[in-house]
Amino acid sequence: MATTNDLKNGLVLNLDGNLWQIVEFQHVKPGKGGAFVRTKLKNVLSGKVVDRTFNAGVKVETATVDRREMQYLYRDGDDFVFMDGDTYEQVPVPSATVGDAANFLLEGQSATVARHESEPLFIELPAAVILQITYTEPGLQGDRSTGGTKPATVETGFVVQVPLFVEPDTRIKVDTRTGEYLGRVGA
Repeated sequence: MATTNDLKNGLVLNLDGNLWQIVEFQHVKPGKGGAFVRTKLKNVLSGKVVDRTFNAGVKVETATVDRREMQYLYRDGDDFVFMDGDTYEQVPVPSATVGDAANFLLEGQSATVARHESEPLFIELPAAVILQITYTEPGLQGDRSTGGTKPATVETGFVVQVPLFVEPDTRIKVDTRTGEYLGRVGA
């Protein structure tokens, strides 16, 4: 249990049997009436975002979320198998839990796996990853970055819009939150 004074971004609350992660919070002290805390909460499982207000000093139930750096090993049917580097425990994570992160996961790559009571909740990737383009139309002489974009398929199968001058087999940096091209990476 925690009071509203202990709230901080990233904390996971157990409200009405659901797990909610605090995205934003603001302590408000109006001139008239009691103080309160305005929060923006994201449902850990569904991703739904809601606004909720708590009176100051109210106790809220927190959930213990274990965040661990794990290595992605392989895909097994509908599950992605991760390994804890400390214990060598292999943890299967359902593809529904992995979600869009699957577009950027390569075997051997590290990711943060958040679990509650050993149940995987979500996967956090670094802000950007480096992937190799497996297919794109070849660039033409004179194509420059201001000219436009073309689709390029990366090694995970995800399609990224890249500038016209980018060639096949080029290593590129991709934003894991938006799926946008961030630039080329030297070999």
